[in-house]
Order: sequence, then structure tokens, then C-alpha cells
Amino acid sequence: MDRTRRRTRRLLALAAVPPALEAAVIALLTFHSARGLSPQVTAVWPYDSYHDMRWLLVYHNSWTTFLLGLLAITLVRGMLSAGLTALAWPEHTPRPSFRWLARRNLEVAALAIVIISPWAALAVAYSALALSWYLLASLLPMLVLAPFLVRGGVVDRWWRGLPSLALFGWSLLNFVVLTVAGGLASAVPLWWSVPVAAAAGMANGLLWRRTVAAAVSPGRVRLARLPVAPLAIVVIMASSVAAQSLVGLTAGGPTDWRIPVLTERLPDRVPHAVIALAGHDSNYDGRPAVDPRVQRFSYRGLDDQQRPLPYEPEDTHQSLGASAALLATQIDALHKRTGRPIALLGESEGAMVARTYLEKWPMSSVTAAVMFSPLGRPGRVYYPPPGYSGWGMVAGWELRVIATLANTTKKVDSEPDEPFIRSVLADAPFYRNRTLCPVAGVRMIAFLPLVTAVEAPPGEFARIPTVQVPALHGFPVGQERVRRSVINFLAGEPVERPLREYQFIQWLGAAWQAPTLALTLNPVWSAGREADPAFTGDICEAR
Repeated sequence: MDRTRRRTRRLLALAAVPPALEAAVIALLTFHSARGLSPQVTAVWPYDSYHDMRWLLVYHNSWTTFLLGLLAITLVRGMLSAGLTALAWPEHTPRPSFRWLARRNLEVAALAIVIISPWAALAVAYSALALSWYLLASLLPMLVLAPFLVRGGVVDRWWRGLPSLALFGWSLLNFVVLTVAGGLASAVPLWWSVPVAAAAGMANGLLWRRTVAAAVSPGRVRLARLPVAPLAIVVIMASSVAAQSLVGLTAGGPTDWRIPVLTERLPDRVPHAVIALAGHDSNYDGRPAVDPRVQRFSYRGLDDQQRPLPYEPEDTHQSLGASAALLATQIDALHKRTGRPIALLGESEGAMVARTYLEKWPMSSVTAAVMFSPLGRPGRVYYPPPGYSGWGMVAGWELRVIATLANTTKKVDSEPDEPFIRSVLADAPFYRNRTLCPVAGVRMIAFLPLVTAVEAPPGEFARIPTVQVPALHGFPVGQERVRRSVINFLAGEPVERPLREYQFIQWLGAAWQAPTLALTLNPVWSAGREADPAFTGDICEAR
């Protein structure tokens, strides 16, 4: 009994100390946005490797530092997992030598890195563009792979047969524990995140005991002769490409964006002329709006008669600065024709174009802006253009490979280096800090789908009125409640409907985001005047 208690104490200590150390370093740096990650340091496979690869893919600035970091996390992860496995081994079951456990867990660590890396790269893409689809797509494989990889570090022929239901259950419970612990670490005062991480580590230790026991004594193994694990790994690796295609379909703008403001006449109580800006991969066939006071924004500009030109999805891939310049011309033309103040109504990329315009043209005829599904604190990571070194360069190459393969199944190619994305990365300090900040002389409101709560790290996310809608990114803006709110706002009425659940969901998403790249580290950003919300917890602040 005393021996069992000593092993348990050692197991809990080994599982608790590394997360507490990472949490202490994060607290010392006041790195608020990364507080939710530390409980994963001693998680069961593959959540531990997912933690490691997200840090590495963000925080390297050359092939040398990446390869050295890769070697280091493989060795540390393999030996740490071997130690946890040895201490978690069932008391009355013969245990392999520690040498065998170390070799096997080093092999699993290397394999997990190869499998997890594309999904960690998608998490980096998510932090670049703040699209929740990327986050959700990168998490699903973790749930599928967990019971296979846990078994890999414990038993010899781990690749044959299906894992037991117990392994699936304990692995899923670890995901829940990490989600809750990450949220709690983000919600408590800064230094309280250290004991929270230690407690989460002890919970990890208990789950290591349960998962090792379930792997050692699985009962009857289903499909025992089939190499199920390699098949599952191949499917998971291939699905990283399919996931990128799915994200392109779901996160892009609709092909026929005909919202009510384009298909109905504006009430007389609305004093504005309106320009409606669709999102990424949208198109426009040139049909005018029903009300002559309303125009669709064209990503190609105006014709000789000052009418918006039709455009194709590829036209939306230009930089935000180029689109904002076209918007400036269209605003001047509409204001000159109608003599009315201008209101901008933008969705997703369209909202970001509107916000870019308001920053670059602060003195204009625009007096109101409505933003649907704006990107929530985008530009939290970086990767350099092809041919250049810089922070996140390997993540950039992984995303290019995934995009190249995914584009073979898509009607419209999407590239991680298209001008739209590069403009977000280049001006990340502004978009990270000021997207939802007020602009002098302009009434502003943001309609935020509830899923955007997981798109930005916990902390302040808006200083303008918001209406939070239970929906996904790119939700139908023609919903009757949304339509009424827009008209009331354009008519000058106060409109704001925050949801109490929003901050709670922010906390729950904190564990699964890629760490934010500090503004002061990246030479591309360091000369800017913006403060870094990742460290201050606040937006709209100057350095």
C-alpha cells in the first residue's frame, strides 16, 4: 500500500510540475492570451503534442531554430511520456523495462509530431484570420487519434484492432478536463493560473493511470487482425486537406449575396445612402439594388457611369488596402450623387474593408458602419512570404502544401499568400488591436455570431456596441431580428444585445488556440504604435 501511494504521489508530481512551470513563466511575462495552454503540458496523447507543435510553429524564425526545437520537443515529450507511463502502470501487471518504454514513447512522439503538424498549422491559420472553422477542423482529429496514440506508448502491437471504448472515453474526458482547465486558467487572476495548471496536471496524471490501464488490459479487441491505426492515421492526414477545402466553402461569402437592404427599399426614417460589402469569395452580377440610395460594393471598382462593376470571387482576394481605395472612390461617387451621409454595411472581409477605410480615411462622408461577422482579433501569428525567413516560416510552408492539394478540389483557388491574407498579416498590430474600436464621428455596431467567442483569446474584444447572434460565421444577415436591428441602427436608434454566455465561451476556447506572436518580436510589426492585447488584455490601446 505504501509503495502504491509513493508511486501515486510521484505520478501526480511529475504530471503537475511541468504545467505549473509553464504557467509561472506565462504569468511572469503577463502573457494573458496564452494562459489556457499550460494544462496541456502533461496531457495524454495527442493533446500534449498538439500543445508542443502550436508553440513551435509560431515561435521559430528559421529552419535551424525549427529543427532544433523539433528535436527538443521530441526528446522531452518522449521521455516525459515514458515517465508518466511507467508511474501510471497498473500495480499488479508486469511492466516492460523503462528502456523499452522510453524507446517506444520517443517513437510515438516522433509519429505524433508528423500526424499533428498539419492540424497545428491549421490552428496557426485560424489565429491569422480568426476563423472558427479552422479551429473546429483542427480539433476533431485530436479526438479520433487520442485512443490510438495512447495505446502506442504502452503496448507492442498497438496498430492492430480498435481501441476499447474505455480508451475512447478516458481520452474524451481528458479533452473536457483540458478545455475546462484552460478556461479556468484564463478566467482567474493572473498568478492563480499557476495552481490551476498544477491541479489540471494532477488530473492529467490520474487520467494517465486510467488510460494506461485501459490500454494494458483492453478486454476483447475488435478487428484484432486489421491495421486499424495506420488506416486511421492515413485518413486523418488526408482529411487535413479536405478540411481546408471545407473551410473555404463554409467561411467564404455566399455566391449570391442578396441581403434585405439590397432587395427592399429603405424606410424614410433612414437618412443614409448605403454601400453593402460582401465577404471573401463572393461574386456580383451587376444587378442594382431596389433602392437607388443603396449600392453593392464592387471589388473591381466603378464603370464610366459610376456604377459598381460585376466581379468574380478571385477579385475579393486583393489586399484590404486596395479594396479600401476602391471603396473610397465609390463612397465619394455615391455621396456626390445622393447628397446623403454614407453608411457602410460589411460582412466578414467586407467588414474588414470598411474598417480599413475608416482608419485610412478618417475625414469622410461616412457617418455609420455596420459590421457582420468581422474577424475577431486577426493577425495573432505570422509567416513570411515565400523566399523569406521570419517567424512562423515552416507553418507558412505547411499551409502552402495543404492549400495546393486542397485547390485541386475547389472551384476558386485559395492561397495562404493571397494579397488579402498578406495584408492582414502585414498590418496585424492594427487589426489585432483596433478592429472593434470606435472611430470619431462614426456610429458603429458589430453583429457577432456566437461562435466568434472562440475566435479571440479571452479579454476585452469590443469597445463599440455589439449584437451577439446564436449563429456561425457568415450567418444569414436576412434574419428578421437582424434586419430590424440594422434598420433601427441606421435610423439612429440605440441597438445593443450582448449575450452573457459570450465571455464564458471565450474562456472555453482558450485552451485550443495557437499562442499569439508578441508584436515586439516581429521586425515587420515592432515599429508600430499599437499595444499588444495578448499581454495587456485590453484593445484600442497605444504602446
